Order: sequence, then C-alpha cells, then structure tokens
Amino acid sequence: MILEGNVSVKAAILGGRRTVTKLMIDQNKKDRDTAFIIRSAKQRGIPVELMEREKIDAMAEGRTHGGVLCEAGGRTFQTAEDCLKEEMPLLFLVEGVEDPFNLGYIMRTLYSAGCSGLILSERNWENAEKVIIRSSAGASEYLNVVMEKDLAGCLRKLKKQGVRCYAAMRQDAIVYDEADYCEPVLIAVGGEMRGLSASVRQEIDTNIFIPYANDFRN
Repeated sequence: MILEGNVSVKAAILGGRRTVTKLMIDQNKKDRDTAFIIRSAKQRGIPVELMEREKIDAMAEGRTHGGVLCEAGGRTFQTAEDCLKEEMPLLFLVEGVEDPFNLGYIMRTLYSAGCSGLILSERNWENAEKVIIRSSAGASEYLNVVMEKDLAGCLRKLKKQGVRCYAAMRQDAIVYDEADYCEPVLIAVGGEMRGLSASVRQEIDTNIFIPYANDFRN
C-alpha cells in the first residue's frame, strides 16, 4: 500500500502500528517537516529514496501528496485486554458507522480526548485505510483499535474485569456528567441509522445522554 502526504506518512512511521518498508521523498523538498520525517525513518531503519517529482506523481493516486510517499503494510490491531493496561481506562465501542470519513473523524476525536481504545465490529477496512488515516489527521495510527466478531461477548468479558458499560442512548438515561468515571469505563455509541444492536444494548449497565441547551424537538 502507498500512503501519501506528510500527515499520513509521519503517522505511519511514528505510530508503529504497521510496517513501513520504504520512504519516498521529492528530492527538492527541504523543509523542516520533511527533514523530521526522513530522520524518523532512518532512526527506524526504513530505507529513504529521494526521487524526481514526476516519479512521485506517477506513483501517487492523488495530487495532494506534497512529494511525500511511503510503502506500508497492513495495520496491526490490539486486544481489549491491551486497552485495560492504563490506570483508569476509557474505552469506546462504535457500532454501525460505515463511512470511512466519519470513522476517521471519530478516531481523531477519541484520540484527542484520551481514549484508551476503540472497539469496532470486525470487517475488512483495508480499502478504506488511506481515507481513515487522512480524515483522522493521522490519529488512527496512534489509537488502540480492537476488531471483534462478537461485540456483546467482548462487553461481557470486559464487565467481568470491572469495566462499567455505558451507552449513548436517551431512553432511561442519566446526564453524562452524573456517570462515575472514576473506574474503568466503556461508552458504546451507535451509528445514526441503526444505532446499537440489541445484543450490545443488553450488556449495557446505564444509558447516558448530553442534554440540549435549547430544546428543539417537536
């Protein structure tokens, strides 16, 4: 796979979630960010090739690469147990989000908020990885991501390990700031079309919601 642009390439190199086999740079790029990317690659034993811009353009799919490409393998994923190593883990489960742009935005927000790990339903995101990296501004390469075939079963295992499970649902919910976050916590969020599946909802301890400052519902 060819990743394109400073943000995606830098995240792939620094994130350590995938193997980067070669860094390809426009031979005329001399800026500080490019120098940092080259130095980071060399420190990790990644071969660096300076190339003519025409060759870079021919290898890239788009025209916004800025003269920076890398060859990379598939992403590695973590287990739910990996995400519990922090003193007070905050996990998120997201179900029913199919659009890679939206998933990337979600990953960026969660990583910025200090999320310990994101749990997703297992599927092949390979064809969408480039979009996810770019739309997340590279955050997807740093965030712990868990792929699970059985989301409800994963929640049951986490609950046995002391994780309290909340869902972003309005029915019989408490205001989000009334929840106890001084313990290991998972928050489940469903997509706007289908929401959370019934099997996941059955494993939820408490529903939470964010109240509107102004009520505009009919």
